[in-house]
Amino acid sequence: MEIKTFADLIEWTRQLHEYLARCMKESAALHRDERASALLDYISTHESLLEKAVAEYERQADPKAMQTRLYDYGVHKPIEKNRMCDLRYNDMSFDDIAREIFDFHDQVMELYDGLIGKAEIREAKELLEDLKSLEEHEAMRMAGQIGRMGDL
Repeated sequence: MEIKTFADLIEWTRQLHEYLARCMKESAALHRDERASALLDYISTHESLLEKAVAEYERQADPKAMQTRLYDYGVHKPIEKNRMCDLRYNDMSFDDIAREIFDFHDQVMELYDGLIGKAEIREAKELLEDLKSLEEHEAMRMAGQIGRMGDL
């Protein structure tokens, strides 16, 4: 997907969360380690909720911000393609899965943060700040839950 507007960026982010949710669910069913399987299942559910939250931003965002072009921002493929979920999670340890998912969310937040500094219209900047805040809040919530799971 080529990202040309904020609407494209948000749709792309929504699709990534949806894809992660689906892949994590598949990996959870196949993983041999019970803790890792439980973590994958939790992340799948969490990513589904995030996908729905991002979709809500798509529906409610200011049309002016959504149609702002990102072409000049240098955003074409902001997150490495190999960071997307695949079935390699089937063989990863609990700690490796957690590190990978947090790395993914860190990349999304860094992307939003970089774009916030370049946003030229207030509506676009506010939209990015809201999306970054959502990602930060959800990453912290996920970190707390994963920390508790790790203690078990």
